Amino acid sequence: MQYLAVILGIFGLEWKIKNYVEESKTEGSTEEKCGPFLIIRKHHNKGAFLNAGQKKQKAVMVLSVLLTAVLTVLFVFTFGQLGKGLLKWGLTLLLGGAYSNTYDRLVRKYVVDYVSFNVPCGLRNVIFNIGDFCIMIGALLVVIGYGK
Repeated sequence: MQYLAVILGIFGLEWKIKNYVEESKTEGSTEEKCGPFLIIRKHHNKGAFLNAGQKKQKAVMVLSVLLTAVLTVLFVFTFGQLGKGLLKWGLTLLLGGAYSNTYDRLVRKYVVDYVSFNVPCGLRNVIFNIGDFCIMIGALLVVIGYGK
């Protein structure tokens, strides 16, 4: 089950990185990596993407659990289907990120974000985690692979 190994790998890597960030970084501090392009900083996201819904944390948490459960069921149903590689890999990435961020919402009461990019147009202020990238790439693969 390579898909499950990737989901567990994403979750485990994120858990380790987030714990490291929590223990070693202070909120708001920045550290440049890869030249000035990559910025490491600790941020507690109490909402969803871009802090949307931060004043409705419980609703965001419930929605996160429900969507993760629905995606898990959809993922399980794809096991019996031949082909559908893009769909399966998309769901794999989506679930790896979703499990990580949902775990944070349930256990920490916020999602730990820690990476941003030093690029123009205000994008420097957007802080991500690896799970966010997995969710974005996975969603794209699901859309592409769903019709095939």
